Amino acid sequence: MVEADSTTTYAHTNRLAHETSTYLLQHAHNPVDWYPWGKEAIDKSRKEDKPILLSIGYAACHWCHVMEHESFEDEKTAQLMNANFVCIKVDREERTDLDEIYMKAVQLMTGHGGWPMTVFLTPELRPFFGGTYFPPEDRHGMPGFKRVLLSLAETWRNKRADINESAKEISEHLLSFEKAVGQKGLKIKPEHEKLSDNISAAGQKFLTLFDNQWGGFGSSPKFPHTFSIDVCMRSAAYLCEKTPSLKESFSQVVSTTLDKMAYGGINDQIGGGFARYSVDRYWLVPHFEKMLYDNALLCKSYIDGYFLMGRDYWLAVAEEILKFTGRELENVQGAFFSSLDADSEGEEGKFYVFTPSQLEEALGSEADWVGKVYGVTKTGNFEHGTSVLHLTDSPEDLATASKLSVSAFWQKLAPSREKLLSARSKRVRPGRDEKVLTSWNSLMISAYVEGYKAAGKPEYLATAVRTAHFIQKELMKGDRLLRTWGQGKARLNGYADDYAYFVQALLDLASVDSNPIWTKDAISLTDSMINHFSDQEKVGFYYTSDDHEELLTRPRANFDSSIPSATSVATSNLIRLSKLTDKKSYRQRAEKIVDHYLPFFTKMPDQFANLIAAADFGEAKSTEIVLVGKKDDKSTQAMLFEIHRHYLPNKVVVWKDPSFDQEPNGYSPELVLLQERVAMHDKPTVYICENYTCDAPITDPETLRTKLAAMAFKMVYAENEEELARPTK
Repeated sequence: MVEADSTTTYAHTNRLAHETSTYLLQHAHNPVDWYPWGKEAIDKSRKEDKPILLSIGYAACHWCHVMEHESFEDEKTAQLMNANFVCIKVDREERTDLDEIYMKAVQLMTGHGGWPMTVFLTPELRPFFGGTYFPPEDRHGMPGFKRVLLSLAETWRNKRADINESAKEISEHLLSFEKAVGQKGLKIKPEHEKLSDNISAAGQKFLTLFDNQWGGFGSSPKFPHTFSIDVCMRSAAYLCEKTPSLKESFSQVVSTTLDKMAYGGINDQIGGGFARYSVDRYWLVPHFEKMLYDNALLCKSYIDGYFLMGRDYWLAVAEEILKFTGRELENVQGAFFSSLDADSEGEEGKFYVFTPSQLEEALGSEADWVGKVYGVTKTGNFEHGTSVLHLTDSPEDLATASKLSVSAFWQKLAPSREKLLSARSKRVRPGRDEKVLTSWNSLMISAYVEGYKAAGKPEYLATAVRTAHFIQKELMKGDRLLRTWGQGKARLNGYADDYAYFVQALLDLASVDSNPIWTKDAISLTDSMINHFSDQEKVGFYYTSDDHEELLTRPRANFDSSIPSATSVATSNLIRLSKLTDKKSYRQRAEKIVDHYLPFFTKMPDQFANLIAAADFGEAKSTEIVLVGKKDDKSTQAMLFEIHRHYLPNKVVVWKDPSFDQEPNGYSPELVLLQERVAMHDKPTVYICENYTCDAPITDPETLRTKLAAMAFKMVYAENEEELARPTK
């Protein structure tokens, strides 16, 4: 027996006990002789001439837990694994580079992917067999895991040449794919000659994918494609009087999608925050795991929608997201943990669902009305007669049915929501992945900045600043970033998304806070990213740095998935920084990236939607706004919120506090946009500029409001300044 601590003993403890990842620690007491990815395991494979069994998953993954319980906790299965393989366990969120490489291999071999992912490698790290979940015994056409282990062990001993040939072929496919993406558009021609036409055509492709009844894109399972929504918002804003039907179509995409997601069970109606996806097209029954990145991205989508269309309900949804992340995921150091599990007590969703009797126990006489609002019935809409809470109609129609105003409806519902949340908090909670990722925390910083812009609550800005300081202190070493923090330790080289997302967060902070450190670090980290992640053609970024360990391939940071690609975010950052610094090299690099990936815009718009938004930012006639004023001046704050309340997604905003002009750590001289920008008559002053040519300084909030309102929805393409809207077919 191995004693783990003063109260718990375990029959087995493996090398994962020394890791910081929650997911790896969950497997630390399996009978499997797990290794973390690293030299020790790879050397053992080569020395003993054993294949590697690579298992990749993450802490909130339901089927990862199922496979652990069925196979990795089973003594007989563990004996087969230990005798025939070197077993390596990887947290995909820590080692996304490995997940990128070997997920492509599994997709090549099986036609699909997912987690848990099991890949078998030669000692040279070449994949030769793989899959996702394997049941313990043959089931529903899937081979049992023990049978797979025995078959592959025998093949390794007796048919090594076949394995080597298969591994070589798969590896060559992976290498050729990465090389092809680095070539000009995989030899695909853009649909149109003009960038603006390709952006417009890409936006219109989303109309063909739109579910006009339930919102979103495609059918089940349904994910919140936030970047696609962003492109549709831009299209709704810019397609003005010339194309009213298209403007209306894109507005419907935005309003239907944001509403239906918010009404559905994918949105935690009493606790706030969204689950990762819906298993149906109705947004009703979610896969209950709640990820930090999803909530950061959705918060921004709802606030952008609020700025665009003025729907107060969407701002409330966004603020519920911020309440959820602050309550459930923020740690005492000011950073955010990664996720909440889908399961509790071994059952998916058990923590979240209700029955009529549970409502009555918590609410008494209000239970019947609340049950009708949230769709809780005797038969239920989920397993075992339970119900996933969802709004059974729009808040407006529910209020009308209750003979209440909308505000009175929410006021009546609020005490019941609090009682249900309190009752739920007494249940066994889902597990929490307590690792801190630089990239996901950076997205959360941006979300809190958006919340501050929209709601004006100082606590939102304070949270964003606190999290940024955590990254600067714990995960930033000079001009380099580390990937992950847990158990009090930071480790692993940062990836391209860590750099791109944190630079974005720093620039977002610079738009609402006057501290010069934000722009200084943004410039430093951008230059570091260019130096260490750029591909040879300077048309994008690798996912790993040039001093990263050598892997089977060096993956690129190309495609938007559930999170934005590092390339798309970096492109937007480069455009923003080019406007702040007037560095032509930033602008030219961004333009080269857009030109390279342009052929994909109309062919695969959903996988390049965030880059399409970045291209729109670079192509449209954008606006630079400088606010000059002291931080503790209420008039300055009023001007700041006026700047941000208008939907102008292609604006660049930076705040200059004259107090820092006398400080040794003042604003970087590289910020050309700030030069000669002074407060007029000792009043907060706003400069609205295009290409460093500025209108007359504005010191009056009403004049600023009128000016920005006139600019909203009237972004004009630089190459055709006479047009009020993008060219369309």
